[in-house]
Amino acid sequence: MDDLEKVHRLRQDFPILNRELAGVGTPRRLVYLDNAATTQKPRSVLDAITAYYETSNANVHRAIHTLGEEATRLYELAREKTRAFLNAEFSEEIIFTRGTTESINLVASSFCSLLNPGDEILLTEMEHHSNLVPWQMAAQRHGLVLKFIPFDPDGVLEFGKLPQLWTSRVRLLALTHTSNVLGTVNPVADFVRFAHERGVPVLVDGAQAAPHRPVDVQALDVDFYAFSSHKMLGPTGLGVLYGKKDWLEKLPPFAGGGEMIRSVTLEGFEPNVLPYKFEAGTPNIEGAVGFAAALDYLGTVGLDWIHGWEQKLTSYALEQIKRVPGLTVYGKAPDRAGVVAFSLEGVHAHDLSAYLDQSGVAVRAGHHCAHPLARKLGVISTARASFYLYNTFEEIDRWIQALEAGAKIL
Repeated sequence: MDDLEKVHRLRQDFPILNRELAGVGTPRRLVYLDNAATTQKPRSVLDAITAYYETSNANVHRAIHTLGEEATRLYELAREKTRAFLNAEFSEEIIFTRGTTESINLVASSFCSLLNPGDEILLTEMEHHSNLVPWQMAAQRHGLVLKFIPFDPDGVLEFGKLPQLWTSRVRLLALTHTSNVLGTVNPVADFVRFAHERGVPVLVDGAQAAPHRPVDVQALDVDFYAFSSHKMLGPTGLGVLYGKKDWLEKLPPFAGGGEMIRSVTLEGFEPNVLPYKFEAGTPNIEGAVGFAAALDYLGTVGLDWIHGWEQKLTSYALEQIKRVPGLTVYGKAPDRAGVVAFSLEGVHAHDLSAYLDQSGVAVRAGHHCAHPLARKLGVISTARASFYLYNTFEEIDRWIQALEAGAKIL
């Protein structure tokens, strides 16, 4: 089948896409363009979560009964599916967390506890707060120095500035795979190669990349890779931290209690083996079950097809949006994802987003958890449309038509 037929069939798997929203005039069919914030869920994910609660709800790993064994099997199956999704070498390199934010906090807390005052962490100017604030907190605790790779007016990281920024005190490089504002897809492998030649590990924020294109952590050779279930058809409250086994074994535990211990005395404790060393307390079993179903769905659709379809949608959107007078689009990287951040002259992004909502079109508005990036762009806030596998050209037309009307009215 061709792309158009495929996407219209896929849309039938998402109940929420049939919703009609009240607005100006007659109700309008939902046009959901806020996928960089969170994605909608197919019926198979909803059914998997319901089935778990109806048939196998129990705590994992320590129950010697049927339900506990079933829940444990489902939970660990999700880990193995995640390993395969990333092409990680070992299943124990997959740590389940509450999201990308906690995954990065885990590394920032544990890794930086091994550092000395004056050691340096290298970041970029386009980071989401989740890959900025944890390092700022660690820097305050341990006397570390943070340095930043700039991006140029097109929203492309200035790789050529790396040698100038690099010193013998750099201990880790942390960068986003894909900017959630500019849509820039960074050449992660090049940054990893540069850092590894100097014996420095690399953490990658993959929240905006893993849902949209194949990610092979062994091919990229990253040391840590973080992403979230809810941005790739799965439930909220579950994230993934991939870490090379050697690094995870070196790092101290992040949180204490429950599953992360092997033995405890009044004087101290012995941490558990990987991956449980970093999974304190009862995990999000429901989230893992739903995420496993989401990975199955993505595998059936195909990440290569998803990437190609989003590229077509993005190219079409960037061409059509030129029709709107007074509109500015941010980010012009040659390799960009399905994210379009924009502003309308004289109109606050929140007002523009509210107007679009009255036309049934859902977009994001604000600083997108990237204050430093917004300041560099010279804006207070922007609106943002972001695409996923179930979006269509017709939906982009609805969005552009609403923008044109808004430009006249607002």
